[in-house]
Amino acid sequence: MKNVNKIKIIDLFAGCGGLSDGFEQSMKYDIVAHIEWENVPCTTIIKRFCNKWKYRGIKQRVLRFDIQRTKELLFGWSKDPEYGSGEGLDRLVGDSGIDVIIGGPPCQAYSVAGRIRDEHGMHNDYRNYLFESYIKVVKHFKPKAIIFENVPGMLSARPGGISIAERITKEFSKSGYETISNLQKNAMIDFSLFGVPQNRSRVIILGLNKRIFKKNRQDLLSKFYNNILVKYHVDKIKTVNEAISDLPAFKPSKSDYSIAGKRFSHEPNITKIYNHIPRYHNRRDIQIFRQLALDIQTGENSYTSIAKLQELYTKKTGKTSNVHKYYVLRWNGPSNTIPAHLYKDGLRHIHPDPEQARSITVREAARLQTFDDDFEFTGSMGNQYKMIGNAVPPLFAKYLAHAVNDLLKEYFKEV
Repeated sequence: MKNVNKIKIIDLFAGCGGLSDGFEQSMKYDIVAHIEWENVPCTTIIKRFCNKWKYRGIKQRVLRFDIQRTKELLFGWSKDPEYGSGEGLDRLVGDSGIDVIIGGPPCQAYSVAGRIRDEHGMHNDYRNYLFESYIKVVKHFKPKAIIFENVPGMLSARPGGISIAERITKEFSKSGYETISNLQKNAMIDFSLFGVPQNRSRVIILGLNKRIFKKNRQDLLSKFYNNILVKYHVDKIKTVNEAISDLPAFKPSKSDYSIAGKRFSHEPNITKIYNHIPRYHNRRDIQIFRQLALDIQTGENSYTSIAKLQELYTKKTGKTSNVHKYYVLRWNGPSNTIPAHLYKDGLRHIHPDPEQARSITVREAARLQTFDDDFEFTGSMGNQYKMIGNAVPPLFAKYLAHAVNDLLKEYFKEV
C-alpha cells in the first residue's frame, strides 16, 4: 500500500452518512466523496462533516446525483433541472486514486418485508439492479478493496428467478474482485455483537482486487471474517436501558395542543438534545401504548403473542391486519430492528415506560442505531426516522473500518 497517512475512500449510496461517520471515527480514512441522490441526507452529511469532522470543501465532496447515470457521475453533468451542475467524481478524485469503495444500494427491493408487501414480490423494482451502477464505479477506480452492505433478504431475493446474491458475486468476480464463498455462513453479521443495542443483522461483502491480492485470497477473506472482524466483538450485549433510559422523559398532556400550527400530544420538556421530541399520537394510541407497556412492566405478558396483538388491534381500531402492529421495547435486552418504516408510524417501537405512553423519538432511534448525540438530522421528522432506519450503525461501521485497515496493513506489510 502507498505510504500515505489515510486510506482514500468513496461512499456510494451514502444516505445520511452512518457508514461514513463510522469510518471517519476510526481516524484511518479520508472520505473523498459521498454519493447520494436525495437532498435531505446530503444536507445532513454536509452538516455533520463540516461541524463535527471539520472537512474542508465538504459541499464539493457530497455529490447529489443519480448513480444510475454513471458516466455523468464520473465525468460531470451540467444544467440538470434536478441536480444542477457538477464536475464529477473523476475530477474530484484527481491523481490520488481510491483505495476502498464502500456502500450498499437501497435495501427495500431485497428485504423480505418489502417483497411481502409488494404484489409482484419486488421483481420489477429498479433497485434490484442498482448494484450494477456500484460495479461500474468500482471498475473505473479499481480500488484495492470494496465493502458492499445489504439486508439478509438479498440472499433469498430472486428477481426474474435468478439469485441476486449469485448475480452480484459473479459480477464482482468478472470485474476483478474476489468475495468469500458461502455468504450465508460467512458474511452475515450480527451487529449486536459489536455493541449495537439492537437485533440487526446485515450482509457485509468484502471484495479483494485480484490484481493486487495475487494469492491466497480465500484464506485472506476467511481471516478477515473469522479472525480480524471478530476481534471487535463486545463482551456484553448492550440493552435498551443502557441506550436510552437517561434521555428526558415526555408524559402525555391532558389534551392536545398546537405550537406554530404543529400538534403535540405530550408535555414539553426543555432539552438541548437534538431531535428528541415525541411525534404526535392520538388518545386511542396513547391508551394502547400505556396498556401494552404496563403489561410488560408488571409481568402479566397478556399481549406477547401475535394472535393477542392482532385481536387487540382489531378491537381498538375496527381493522384487521395480517401482521401484529404493536411491539414494546424491552428494557433488559436489545431493541428490535430500527427500520426506515418508522417514518410512517412507531407502533412497533413503543417506549417501555408506560408513564410515557408513546413511540420512540428520533433521538432514541438514533441512540439504538449508535449515532452520537451531536449527530444532527435535518429535514422533517419523517425524513429523520427514514434516514436513521436506512443507515449502517456508525459504531459497527467504525469497527468494520478498523478491521479493513488491519487487513490492508497486514497484507501490504507481508508483501
